[in-house]
Amino acid sequence: MSYTRAISSLGWPDSTLEDLLALAARHQLEAVELRALENTVDLPNFFLQRFGTPAELTSRLETAPSRVVAFDTTLRLLNGTPADRDKLLAYVPWAEAAGAKWLRVLDGGKTADDNELAHAAGTLRWWQTLRRERGWKVDLMVETHDTLVSKATLLRFLEAVPGVRLLWDAHQTWKKSGEDPVDTWRALRKSVVHVHVKDSISTPSPGHPFTYVLPGAGEFPAARLGRLLRTEFTGAVCLEWEKLWHSYLPDLDQALHAAETHRWW
Repeated sequence: MSYTRAISSLGWPDSTLEDLLALAARHQLEAVELRALENTVDLPNFFLQRFGTPAELTSRLETAPSRVVAFDTTLRLLNGTPADRDKLLAYVPWAEAAGAKWLRVLDGGKTADDNELAHAAGTLRWWQTLRRERGWKVDLMVETHDTLVSKATLLRFLEAVPGVRLLWDAHQTWKKSGEDPVDTWRALRKSVVHVHVKDSISTPSPGHPFTYVLPGAGEFPAARLGRLLRTEFTGAVCLEWEKLWHSYLPDLDQALHAAETHRWW
C-alpha cells in the first residue's frame, strides 16, 4: 500500500497545464491538483478559452506524463449560496474531461453549529442527487480549512453529514488546533481521501502566526505522519506550496528538490 504524491498548481500559478504536468513527472510525481493556471483561478473560463471543449482537453491529456487528480473550487459547504453552487457546477465538465476524481470544496462556516451542519448536509444531498442523475464520476471532498480544524469538530461534522469525504490539510489542524497529526489521522482516516502537507516555523509572517519554509526545514512532523500514510493510505498526498498567496516562498521546483533531499515524503 502506498499513497500517490501530487503537487498543487498554487505553487506555480503562472505555469501552463503542460508545464505543470511535466514538472510533476520530472520529480517522479504521479499527479497534480489544479487551483490556478496562467495567473488565473477562474479555471472553467480558462479551460474554455484555452481548449474550447472538454473533449479537446481529454485529447490533450491522453499522453500527459502525469494525471490531474483534483480541481479546487471555492464553494463553502457550511454556508454556500445558490450562486456558489452554480460556480461549482461550471467545473464539472472539465473535471470529468480531465479524469479528475475530486472537486475540492471548502468547509466554510463560522461556528460549525447545528444550523451550519444542517446547511452542509443539505448541500451535500443536492450534489449527490445531481451527480447520480447525471452520471458524473467526479465527487466532492471537503477541505479542513476554516471551522473544521480540530478533531472534535471534525468528528461532529462526520456524524452530522454522513458519507462526506475529507481533504485533510494536516498542517491546518496541527497549527490551528495544536493537535498531533498522527492522532488526527487515526481519528479521521476512514473519511480522508486526499491530504495536504507543507512545512513551517513558529515565526510570524504577513497574515499568519507562522512562516512557511522549504519541506524539511520546519517543525511539521512529516516523518512520523509519513510512516503511517505510506502503510495506511492510498489517496493523494499533495504538497500545497502556496506561492500564489505567499510571494516570499521560493519556487515550486526548489521546494520539490528540498523535499527530495530531506526525504520529506
